[in-house]
Amino acid sequence: MARRIAAGAAYGGGGIGLLGAATVGLVLAEVQLAKRSVGNGGYGAPPRAHGRYGAAFAERSDGREPLRFAVLGDSTAAGQGVRRAQQTPAALLASGLAAVAERPVDVRVVAQPGAQSDDLERQVSLVLSDETGWVPDVCVVMIGANDVTHRMPPTRSVRLLSTAVRRLRTAGAEVVVGTCPDLGTIEPVYQPLRWLARRVSRQLAAAQTIGVVEQGGRTVSLGDLLGPEFAANPRELFGPDNYHPSAEGYATAAMAVLPTLCAALGLWPEEERPDVSRREGFLPVARAAAQAASEGGTEVTGAMPTGPRGPWALLKRRRRRRIQTPAPSPIP
Repeated sequence: MARRIAAGAAYGGGGIGLLGAATVGLVLAEVQLAKRSVGNGGYGAPPRAHGRYGAAFAERSDGREPLRFAVLGDSTAAGQGVRRAQQTPAALLASGLAAVAERPVDVRVVAQPGAQSDDLERQVSLVLSDETGWVPDVCVVMIGANDVTHRMPPTRSVRLLSTAVRRLRTAGAEVVVGTCPDLGTIEPVYQPLRWLARRVSRQLAAAQTIGVVEQGGRTVSLGDLLGPEFAANPRELFGPDNYHPSAEGYATAAMAVLPTLCAALGLWPEEERPDVSRREGFLPVARAAAQAASEGGTEVTGAMPTGPRGPWALLKRRRRRRIQTPAPSPIP
């Protein structure tokens, strides 16, 4: 019920049911047009970003083991659309994390292009089934876009994500989830399909936020994070397939996720208290989720387990830092 409230409170009920018969026909025609317009970049498998980053920090780490970092999710998490491993989200985030922590970071990527939330069970098992006992200190999950395009029921999508987060948290890993991006920002999508895609994407993002926070994870809204940049520079921030981000697009997203990734490990210098001047604060989790879904780059984390209106969450707008493109690293 809380998940439905979060989505409905901000965006109202309904979806395609609000459209007239003629408009439905137009939307279906636009869906077919969009399918022909996107996804034709001719990409093979995304570059492998596994390896150790920040090896130069080994001498400063005081004998501490490298941080262990896992990336799960779909093609965006895997870095589909770029040619070099150092341009992927995993490499960018690992490089930034190593610089902040001044420790090397070992990365494992199990994200799968085309994955929906029902693939997370397999991905989590891959992360946690290492015979050497390798367990990540922190994980980033990016999932949801394919759930929307394949019309997976939102309740099932959120339940699968919540289960994955719970398994990772139980194993001792911190978890940061980049929620469903705003599919209305895709350039070849026109009205009214653009409006419908934006509506459904944001509803799922709000629901994902509540599910993740309930399981002890943190979320960062990818939402329309790249919307203004994409609108102004579509040829720079979209890849050749008009769907996946370019290298610059991935760097923009990584800059938004890095502060939350570091904060989850206690490494970010900012106060965990809300900064009123940045419109941060404690809110009922449903309200925080709805607000985050409408503003890209917004972090939501659990605060109080209960309150007058149910669980509460802390909504943060952390300052971003430019991430340097990492040097290639060997695969261990």
